[in-house]
Amino acid sequence: MGTPQLTKNQSLVMGALAHSEGPMSAYTILDKLRDQGFRAPLQVYRALDKLLEYGLVHRLESLNAFVACTCPHEHEHDHGVTAFTICEGCGQVTEFHDEAIEERLSALVRGQSFKTEKTTIEIRGHCKSCA
Repeated sequence: MGTPQLTKNQSLVMGALAHSEGPMSAYTILDKLRDQGFRAPLQVYRALDKLLEYGLVHRLESLNAFVACTCPHEHEHDHGVTAFTICEGCGQVTEFHDEAIEERLSALVRGQSFKTEKTTIEIRGHCKSCA
């Protein structure tokens, strides 16, 4: 598949997320990119929708925020199950993938005759530094 050709706005949003210390809301992204000509939340949301579609960013539902994908790009962005640990103390987010979890969840949903569109696991707690 290769990396899709990004528009200027998509590249700017991707850059903001890739260089961020942690998850960012659409409005935080908008504030960061005002100097690059971003004026409306819709500009950010359009770019985020495409980046989500391409598998380059993830939405953290519990935080209503976005993070750049950190998995190796050999994945071709077919993530299966994406899991995150989210520290309640410092806000650090770590993405990970586990084949055993993916296989077990796949077996469970197959047993329910359910077709999965997306599976994201968010584990909230405290990282080693904050525990």
